Amino acid sequence: MSVTRPTPTQKQPAIQQRRVVIENKHGEKLVGILHDTGSKELVVLCHGIHSSKERIPMVNLAAALQREGISAFRFDFAGNGESEGSFRYGHYRREADDLRAVVQHFRVQNYVVTTVVGHSKGGNAVLLYAAKYNDVHKVVNIAGRFNLERGIERRLGKDFLRRIKRDGFIDVKNKRGTFEYRVTEESLMERLTTDMPAACRSINQNCRVLTVHGSMDKMVPVEDAFDFNKIIPNHKVSIVEGADHEHTSHQNELASIVLNFIKEDFLQDKFIHSRF
Repeated sequence: MSVTRPTPTQKQPAIQQRRVVIENKHGEKLVGILHDTGSKELVVLCHGIHSSKERIPMVNLAAALQREGISAFRFDFAGNGESEGSFRYGHYRREADDLRAVVQHFRVQNYVVTTVVGHSKGGNAVLLYAAKYNDVHKVVNIAGRFNLERGIERRLGKDFLRRIKRDGFIDVKNKRGTFEYRVTEESLMERLTTDMPAACRSINQNCRVLTVHGSMDKMVPVEDAFDFNKIIPNHKVSIVEGADHEHTSHQNELASIVLNFIKEDFLQDKFIHSRF
């Protein structure tokens, strides 16, 4: 009995995961994991506040993209995870610049960065990136905050402005009373002066933006998704019923929504990309 074996051209390309270190413009080394499928089409994934590339939904989204043959890169912003630098509560625009360093690195390596995806604070970073650099044609904002003046009291406590002006900082602790990070007056002011509505209005109309939000998000209210929808020129909203801030029990649904957005109108994407 003869057995037909697949030729090398019939084999699926081996998926490689490798650590990549990229220097930002401040000389800090940013550490990430490249999920290399052999495709030069690349999606960059950005985590939320005081988080890392190892948290959901970053890991699950990278795996979902990988299964579709799309290369993905998840990395730690400066001061987070394995990356160099000190954690800062604000630094929204600085994280957008970290993302810039990543995009430029992979473009030199002949990758086509088709989409940038961000969760929570990372959602704000990808929107700020699109507004400032105008060189990506798809952006996915997962549970980003529309008005950065909101949500501070929940994390810093009541009367935070008076206390931080008096002491110069506020130390954030977890529910067990363990120190997590320090918020300086400078970093708080940086957050309060980051104008998301103005940035969103300046996003190029050829850049398509998807906002995904959980209906049961207790960290950032679902209403923020609809506020984004009012002002971003080319925008789509997808609400995941029952999902929390990290879409903890809705990872498959989140991945499906994001993948469909990335893959839809592929030929149109190629045309738009050529115009940037």
